[in-house]
Amino acid sequence: MGRATLTGLASLSLLTAAALAFMPQASAAPQTAGQTARSNPYSPAYQHPYRHGALPTIQQNAKMKSWAANHPAATTATGPETLSYGGGIDGIGVQSGHSKVYLVFYGSQWGTQSTNGSGDATFSGDPDGAAPVTQEMFKGIGTGNELWSADLTQWCDGPNVASGATSCPSNANFIPYQSGGVLAGVWYDNSAASPSAATGHQLGAEAVKAAGHFGNTTAASNRDAYYIVLSPHGTNPDNYQGQYCAWHDYNGDSTLTGGPVSSSYGDIAFSNQPYNMDSGAGCGVGFVNSPGTLDGWTMTLGHEWHEMMSDQNPAGGWTNHTGSSYNGQENSDECAWISPGSAGGAANVTMGTGTFAEQASWSNDTNSCAISHPIVGGGGTGGGGTLTNGTFETGNLSSWTTSGSTAATTSAAHSGSYGAMVGSTSPTNTSSVSQSFTAPSGTSKVSFWYDVTCPDTVTYDWATATLQDTTSGTTTTLLGKTCTQGAGWKQVSGTVTPGHNYTLTLTNKDDNYTGDATYTYYDDVTVS
Repeated sequence: MGRATLTGLASLSLLTAAALAFMPQASAAPQTAGQTARSNPYSPAYQHPYRHGALPTIQQNAKMKSWAANHPAATTATGPETLSYGGGIDGIGVQSGHSKVYLVFYGSQWGTQSTNGSGDATFSGDPDGAAPVTQEMFKGIGTGNELWSADLTQWCDGPNVASGATSCPSNANFIPYQSGGVLAGVWYDNSAASPSAATGHQLGAEAVKAAGHFGNTTAASNRDAYYIVLSPHGTNPDNYQGQYCAWHDYNGDSTLTGGPVSSSYGDIAFSNQPYNMDSGAGCGVGFVNSPGTLDGWTMTLGHEWHEMMSDQNPAGGWTNHTGSSYNGQENSDECAWISPGSAGGAANVTMGTGTFAEQASWSNDTNSCAISHPIVGGGGTGGGGTLTNGTFETGNLSSWTTSGSTAATTSAAHSGSYGAMVGSTSPTNTSSVSQSFTAPSGTSKVSFWYDVTCPDTVTYDWATATLQDTTSGTTTTLLGKTCTQGAGWKQVSGTVTPGHNYTLTLTNKDDNYTGDATYTYYDDVTVS
């Protein structure tokens, strides 16, 4: 997991099982091998091994640099920043499907919940307006042709990737380009106040609780899930103040303060996201923009998500094993807090939902920190090719071809804030949404959720879905004619072949008869 804190100095990251963090740096200054998380007594991860990749505050960073300069060690021939594959933990290295990000607002101190005009949850106890910006950022990943997240498409896992590999074979399971947004759900857990200084175990337990809340009660449903535990203003989760800005981990890490968290839902990836605006410039306020109140906030969120994607169960994914001062760092640790305007520096990234301050992440294939990167193993070309807006979190049906009565609506969501409504509560005729896409490398299936309201019989009204493989000229019926009412959300999947072109059509048939209108909600359409 990575910790995050800002400083005008070079980032120095820390080793251990799973904590990610930030610290600001004016440039990617050389670091020495003696400065690792376990050995540097000034590191936030020192004697706290779960703070993997933790990055200290400006003051702590200066002490760490001084200590490291007096404890040098040689680097290896592969280069001091090269990442290599850790072999996976519980078979998990990277998040090789479409990421599902769940936001968990932890504790009643967040105040009264409301909803803004964009369908985002807002809170009276959120003085800096961090909550809606968080939602818009995760809705925006993989939209508006952004290529900040495309750096992730070079990383992989699977049985064909050897432990210690520094690049991915063509038959690996690559991280796909995360088209269409990754926000999958928002939950305000106001059942009790958040602890004043939650332990790692308490944060992990909240993540497991959230998995149950969202209905992710199997290992398969959590394979591509990520729970961000957002603590409220005025709290000090895992005593972050003065040390770091955030970290990520998974529930099974035995070094968590308080011990690992048991889960009957499989491994749970989560992060500790303090309300780090309380730390001011130490966690990035004003780092990119002026006043830039939420600069460090969005950079921290992006940093931890990038590191979770490439190292889901730390350190079974891609981390630094070179023996240099970068030892134990993850992709974002190595590029944390490089000043805007510098090579690999932080910058504003424009997505389909807005512009957000983000940092670069390390790229093995270019041997540099990348704020923008071509889509590689994960398939597709910038912003196109793969299926987009499958979660409908843009609040519209962009990227879909529509016919009849269709809309993106908050009443149709399986997860997140929006879903597609095909048909109408008033009698109508056949309606559909469809999209053509190319199955990326490393994918094997297309999936979607549906909820049909059909008060008639299947003779007259129904929901149905087809997948046309335009490369091979075949068509598969994924959802046969279905007429039910009150059955709730159901998931359907079908097989895809990487490199083939497809058209997915989601249909609602209504016979336009007065009094028994049929309509169908569709949501969470993914290729993975």
